[in-house]
Amino acid sequence: MNLISVIGSGTMGNGIAHTFALAGLRVNLIDISQEKLEQALDTITLNLGRQVSKGAISEAEKNTSLGNIEVFTEMEKGVADADLVIEAATENLSVKLNIFKELDRLCKPEAILASNTSSISITRIAAETNRADKVIGMHFMNPVPVMKLVEVIRGFKSSDDTTKAIMDMAIRIGKIPVEAHDYPGFVANRILMPMINEAIFTLHEGVAGVTEIDTVMKLGMAHPMGPLQLADFIGLDVCLAIMNVLQEGFGNPKYAACPLLVNMVTSGQLGVKSGSGFYDYSGENNELVVSKRWTT
Repeated sequence: MNLISVIGSGTMGNGIAHTFALAGLRVNLIDISQEKLEQALDTITLNLGRQVSKGAISEAEKNTSLGNIEVFTEMEKGVADADLVIEAATENLSVKLNIFKELDRLCKPEAILASNTSSISITRIAAETNRADKVIGMHFMNPVPVMKLVEVIRGFKSSDDTTKAIMDMAIRIGKIPVEAHDYPGFVANRILMPMINEAIFTLHEGVAGVTEIDTVMKLGMAHPMGPLQLADFIGLDVCLAIMNVLQEGFGNPKYAACPLLVNMVTSGQLGVKSGSGFYDYSGENNELVVSKRWTT
């Protein structure tokens, strides 16, 4: 596999494109918005520049990586010759199903179709195609260029050959792949999201404040980031969507989202992406400040 198409140029999409391009593969980055594609290229350029300044890569490697990326607003042109397509669109079932239906029609028969979904069933996605054996999950962690883990999720019909090809590809781009089967939340989010949800319940019930909860988990459990700060970083809307997938998938009330999480998402308080969540991100410095709501 030498030509990789990435669908979606947001945070995950541009990080995936960055990683593959740096590993020497050609990348077609696809989005419906030319403006978003230009923003993605700016972000990739900035992040590659940071790697240069840290001595992780050379200026020549940066320039070569940027030269490996081509952008497209038309999916048909961007995926026609791809050996591997990675969908990194919004975490919405209907959006993903429509994309995979189109990919199945537009891609060459031997192309592997992967989804970066963090929780949606690969088996359900694959059912929209006529190549379920070539559909698989490739769940990267954020920020993609930094985080080593890739969850490789086998759908019910994902073949051994497809799984091996993706495991090998993850290693080729410098990642550590971990194979998982297709059940709600896979491994990472089945464990992580209930913990975040419980941290929100702990705040909601007045057991402790934002800083206290995050401090306990950082100092007591050696987590690099507290669960409430991590929720802000992920996006509270994404956290809620994953909790809903877990609850619907297992039918177990232990996966019910905290009412506080529901209210915050409903009100548009989504974390870093909206400027405010459990912490406030409207300031110009990098100091972590608890949102006023939790300090009054």
